[in-house]
Amino acid sequence: MSQHDSYTGHVSPDGPAGVRELPALTIRKLEVGGFGNNAYLLTSRATGAQLLVDAAAEPDRILELVGDGGQGLDTVVTTHQHHDHVGALAAVVAATGARTVAGTDDADALPVPVDVRVEHGDTVTFGDITLDVVHLRGHTPGSVALAYADPDGHTHLFTGDSLFPGGVGNTKNPGQSFDALIEDVTTRVFDVYDDDTWLYPGHGDDSTLGAERPHLDEWRARGW
Repeated sequence: MSQHDSYTGHVSPDGPAGVRELPALTIRKLEVGGFGNNAYLLTSRATGAQLLVDAAAEPDRILELVGDGGQGLDTVVTTHQHHDHVGALAAVVAATGARTVAGTDDADALPVPVDVRVEHGDTVTFGDITLDVVHLRGHTPGSVALAYADPDGHTHLFTGDSLFPGGVGNTKNPGQSFDALIEDVTTRVFDVYDDDTWLYPGHGDDSTLGAERPHLDEWRARGW
């Protein structure tokens, strides 16, 4: 399907997954846990290989989602170390044997050993699908986003808690940095990807970079 298919990016607590069919990839989005976290299951249409972005909570529902996608789970990528994004990680890995991937600077804080530590510019591959790693510092030291370049010409960007509709992630706690995050989001996201890029955040509804780009100066001025 095209960029403008029936997928809206809105899911609800205890509701069904949103399903988006791209030419080479199926994306399933599920809201889990008490903090409204999004878990994303990516399934290669050619090979059936599967990757999960953030085993955040409710392992039974996530494993059911994996079963809906096909057989087995190859990889779990954790976008960052915060507890609401890793609550189901140990259970999902134990049940599936999936390879674990996380940003180098967050890896030691995860509740499971990390098999692959990634940096800015690295790639993560499952089946015939390759995702580019975008390191976005400021919300946590090792936060990563994942960019998928679809054959139809669009990019799909999974941003964890670093970029949302309406602004960047929280930077009010000790060790966080708004200046670092807005710099990385500007130079590594908005300066690289075009307005058609679809944004899949760690909480809430989706957006596009085109919808968010006009507000970058507002975000800088308000400091969040």
